Amino acid sequence: MDRIKRLSNEVLNEYSERFGTDFSTNKQTLNEITIIRSKGLKNEIAGYITKMLQRQAKFEERKQTIIENEKNSQESKNYRSKKQVESTENTEVQVESTENTEVQVESTENTEVQVESTENTEVQVESTENTEVQVESTENTEVQVESEPESILSDEKTIAEEIVDESKSE
Repeated sequence: MDRIKRLSNEVLNEYSERFGTDFSTNKQTLNEITIIRSKGLKNEIAGYITKMLQRQAKFEERKQTIIENEKNSQESKNYRSKKQVESTENTEVQVESTENTEVQVESTENTEVQVESTENTEVQVESTENTEVQVESTENTEVQVESEPESILSDEKTIAEEIVDESKSE
């Protein structure tokens, strides 16, 4: 068997473009290329060449399907809904989903977020004023709310600052 493998590899390396995955055409091509007197040896070499080329073709098909599957998985990951909202006025976001959902909201005023989901849900809300978040989910839910109260800016001092100033002067 080692002799057949060695001879098959030598012939295939030199004349690879002439062979295919069909035994009968490989046998005819082998008869044209080489002078092998034994019919059995010719058949074994042609059979081994056919076997190697069929394996190579199957390997290429598997490789293509793996590449296609990876592309499909990347597309599905990119398809995962991701919504970002940035505004300076009233914001209302409503999301209903049955797949992975990621919602990010950045707002400086009234914010209202409603999310209904049955699978993985991530909600991130950054707001400086009134914030309402309602999340209805049956599986993994992650909610982050960062709210900073809006500082009171006016030309006049606030009552608390006036009291502090009066106490310092006394």
